[in-house]
Amino acid sequence: MITDKSDLKSLVCEEIEAHRNEIIRLGQAILENPELGFKEVETARLVARKLGELGLAPREGLAITGVKAVAKGHGPGPTVAVLGEMDALIHYEYPFANPETGAAHCCGHNAQVASMLGVAIGLIESGALEHLAGSVAFMAVPAEEFIEIEYRANLKRQGKVEFLGGKQELIRLGEFDDVDMAMMVHSSPVQDGVKLGIGGPGLAFVAKEVQYIGKAAHAGLAPFLGVNALNAALLGLMAVHVQRETFSESDNVRVHPIITQGGAVVNVVPDDVRIETYVRAATTEALQSVNEKVDRALQSGAMAVGAQACIKTVPGYLPGLYDQQLSLLFGRNGVSLLGESAFTDQSESSGGFSSDMGDVCHIMPALQAFAAGWEGTAHTSAYLVSDDEVAYILPAKVMAMTVIDLLWGEAATAADIVRTNTPVMTKDEYLAFMRSMNSESLFPAG
Repeated sequence: MITDKSDLKSLVCEEIEAHRNEIIRLGQAILENPELGFKEVETARLVARKLGELGLAPREGLAITGVKAVAKGHGPGPTVAVLGEMDALIHYEYPFANPETGAAHCCGHNAQVASMLGVAIGLIESGALEHLAGSVAFMAVPAEEFIEIEYRANLKRQGKVEFLGGKQELIRLGEFDDVDMAMMVHSSPVQDGVKLGIGGPGLAFVAKEVQYIGKAAHAGLAPFLGVNALNAALLGLMAVHVQRETFSESDNVRVHPIITQGGAVVNVVPDDVRIETYVRAATTEALQSVNEKVDRALQSGAMAVGAQACIKTVPGYLPGLYDQQLSLLFGRNGVSLLGESAFTDQSESSGGFSSDMGDVCHIMPALQAFAAGWEGTAHTSAYLVSDDEVAYILPAKVMAMTVIDLLWGEAATAADIVRTNTPVMTKDEYLAFMRSMNSESLFPAG
């Protein structure tokens, strides 16, 4: 008979351990069948099937491909969400890339989903929910990687989504309305023996689609009759680059554009050139200032050659404001399994990444931790699992242990976190703020 919280944690960890091969196989199956954001059909099907096998009733098709199932404890109490991101990046050279789409899990989202399912397996198969109040929501979320902006913008025009990030869209749709707090663990490369840690806040960002509109002409016979949109783009990008000395180091600004269309054929003066870029900064205040500078710089390229610049800006993600009490609980459980030398707290380091988990923690207590078990550098062809235990199994155990801390008995710890955490925004305030970040301008107007 379970009378002590530590005994229940041991029981759940033993259950996860008993299913370790299955959890790893799930992660490997997702790794070998990568899908891009809002297209994660097979991954979602796998998640729903497994949650159904555990006796849950998963809801599918949330924000196009999201999946959610709720497991109830013995009585009322807060709901803790355990999240896993389903989508891949595009990297054709990655060993497990889809040769047709380039989709590749070189950011480790396959491990996130496997670990989320590992938590579900451990809590349900062990019977732990009989000792916990409240509920646990298991959520497989789409489209964290903010890519294929033009494709997602078309989904928006069709009315299939409003926001281009998965968690943003799930917030809008009300899928977090019955959730009181959320957690997830992201993958990380091995560093100095550290296996697990608390992540930093990351950066806020907006995304831009830029179109330079010129005038076509024969590039050899009469280039003087054209207006070269590629030259406008190059000048605009150079103007962005010369702004960099004006960015404060403390704001951790990142602007990293790519040219997605540079012209049609080489013997025609380019009249339609496209750019995508992020503008990132450590705070929303800094982001707004830098965003104005970038727009001004991009417009200058059009002015210089007599072209037009159409600049569309959409909201990206907000910086993380992760709950200290959740982080402390997670950290204690990590140290209990690993010892202090293998655990690190990087909550004060903003880094250069962005995550829509930052959006979630603006409206509720949330935690984003990281687990090693990977080698190489994220988003490259060398980013591969090097330790199945640390990549897949360890995060499942520590998240499950943290859920037990939160919901043990009458869920007093979770209730205390809900009571003491004052979200930065309400859901309505969040949606209003994000919508205010949308803009579209044509320069010069015409």
